Amino acid sequence: MSFSWSAKDHKNTNQPAAAGQKRSRNDAGNKVTVVLGAQWGDEGKGKVVDLLATEADVVCRCQGGNNAGHTVVVDGKEYDFHLLPSGIINTKSISLIGNGVVIHLPGLFEEGDKNDKKGLKGWEKRLIVSDRAHIVFDFHQVVDGLQETERQAQEGKNIGTTKKGIGPAYSSKASRTGLRVCDLLGDFKDFSTRFKNLVRQYQSMYPSLTVDVEDQLKKLKEYAERLRPMVRDGVYYMYEALHGPPKKILVEGANAALLDIDFGTYPFVTSSNCTVGGVCTGLGIPPLNIGDVFGVAKAYTTRVGIGAFPTEQLNAVGELLQTRGHEVGVTTGRKRRCGWLDLVIVRYAHMINGFTAIALTKLDILDVLDEIKVGVAYKLNGKRIPHFPANMDVLHKVEVEYETFPGWKTDTSAARKWNDLPAKAQNYIRFIENHIGVPIKWVGVGKSRECMIQMF
Repeated sequence: MSFSWSAKDHKNTNQPAAAGQKRSRNDAGNKVTVVLGAQWGDEGKGKVVDLLATEADVVCRCQGGNNAGHTVVVDGKEYDFHLLPSGIINTKSISLIGNGVVIHLPGLFEEGDKNDKKGLKGWEKRLIVSDRAHIVFDFHQVVDGLQETERQAQEGKNIGTTKKGIGPAYSSKASRTGLRVCDLLGDFKDFSTRFKNLVRQYQSMYPSLTVDVEDQLKKLKEYAERLRPMVRDGVYYMYEALHGPPKKILVEGANAALLDIDFGTYPFVTSSNCTVGGVCTGLGIPPLNIGDVFGVAKAYTTRVGIGAFPTEQLNAVGELLQTRGHEVGVTTGRKRRCGWLDLVIVRYAHMINGFTAIALTKLDILDVLDEIKVGVAYKLNGKRIPHFPANMDVLHKVEVEYETFPGWKTDTSAARKWNDLPAKAQNYIRFIENHIGVPIKWVGVGKSRECMIQMF
């Protein structure tokens, strides 16, 4: 049987359509705009989200936890976000933490209070938390560190996690022993029993793990009361937002395509789907409601932690990019590894996400270089390969084919429109655009909101 939506009232429930009548894509309700990382994270997604969030009614996080970090500069004030959607700055919009996010409650409130002192007032009244979101407990964070130590001892290398408990929390979720926000706000006696069982489960795997269960439960009970006013049924909230009056809905991805649990450089990845599918599963949004998907890429490439990085520059160029770009992780404080722009990974990210446009950030970092290289293809045993390798041993062996461009040797940080950019910078941008086959909608030349040049 086919179904249709009433054209008069988007809030109507599904009604059987007349025989042979099909549901129109145009009747699907409001579309969501999605912002996703196109590299290994740290591309400057927060700036793009901040730009779009100024006009958004709802800004959502759909996956990840406080292992992500966005820095947003507004009116000279620098805000750091890890769990809170960047849209929380907009006093006229609602910020939603979806069911696909794993939430460390002490981290959430600490982050909110810290930004409150910087001037982010009333954030608790603008935040909605899905009752289906899983909770990251303090012991998940301890386990994260223990697992890294174990990997180092057994294999001589670790994954390079942020030790924020994200992997262990998603493991609890996948093994169906995790606890959700709705459990915390339900029967606390039942929650306590399940919490104790989960602790015992981890202690049987990690005998050195010590947890003050009663102290943890006492704190969790306090967090529950502070959290309670913010909690809603996330699926129903999103349904109402999609099928009610016209609304601008923005989804802010954490991490990036090459860190996706399925599509990233496994095992050196995060534990969630940070590609477009995670938007649907992490918020309960049908694919029909996905509108524009904006990919964010730096004008060069960085990655934090361990794993293959074909265009990495372990030389003066890499050091210059690291220093000029202030390439230090917002969450961990670790120095980021730096290299030339790798268009193989950006094209791969586009294959998965179907970007409608790209934001190219931190172009100004390249201002001082005599020449700039761009990775355009991988070769294996002297032959070009058309795909992005799944196997990390193979990725370590690829030879990168580069295109070389003359540097523009001009300060671009004051540029505010396309014509302000030097011709050589324009050529660099157009090459990237043509090679990926996706239009570049924004070019970033600095930290603040006004440093994003909009092209169309």
